[in-house]
Formats: sequence, C-alpha cells, structure tokens
Amino acid sequence: QVQLVESGGGLVQAGGSLRLSCAASGGTFSSYLMGWFRQAPGKAREFLARINYSGRITYYGDSVKGRFTVSRDNAKSTVYLQMNSLKPEDTAVYYCAAGSTWSDAAVQYTYWGQGTQVTVSS
Repeated sequence: QVQLVESGGGLVQAGGSLRLSCAASGGTFSSYLMGWFRQAPGKAREFLARINYSGRITYYGDSVKGRFTVSRDNAKSTVYLQMNSLKPEDTAVYYCAAGSTWSDAAVQYTYWGQGTQVTVSS
C-alpha cells in the first residue's frame, strides 16, 4: 500500500510559478510510474504529465506542454510538478498518482493523493 501526500499548492497570480511535491511512503517508490492530474469544479479529471521509473522518460498533456515539467527523486520518494506561466484556467485541485501502466488514463493508476488546491488569479 502506497500513501501519497501532495504539497505546494496555493494562490498565485497569472504568469507566476509553483512547484508541487508529492511524497510517497509505504512502498517501493522507484517501482511505480507516476502521474499528475487535476480536476476543476464541474469538470472531468484531466491528465497533465507522467514519468517513468527512472525519471528519464516523461510525457505531457497538450494543455500543459511547454509550461509544466515533471521530475522525480527516487532517493526522496518524491515526484514534482514545476508549473510555469500559470493561467487562470489552471485553477484546480492537483493530484499525483502511482501505478504500473504507462498511461494517460486515471483509471490505470492505483494510488492517489488527497490533492492540493492551486488557484491562479487574473
């Protein structure tokens, strides 16, 4: 059983940056593929980014490509999401997830954090 805890959310002005962290415990972190998702009120959960076991391979959703960067530190059992050039439409609850399938689909991820709120003001 893996527990995931996100942190780093908050209120930021448009054009600003935030770095989210997701700390894992209770499992072998390096054996999981990691993903980031977000969900805004009234909208479906949206895939943002995923990263492979070593951190050498990443993949991004179209809405964040070129603005967000995913990375991981297996020694610290932590995955990060660096978010730059934030827009008001990036406002959502952000989740990290762990799984064993290389996929954009939320259903393919087994473990989820509780989420962290990101609010971007215009």
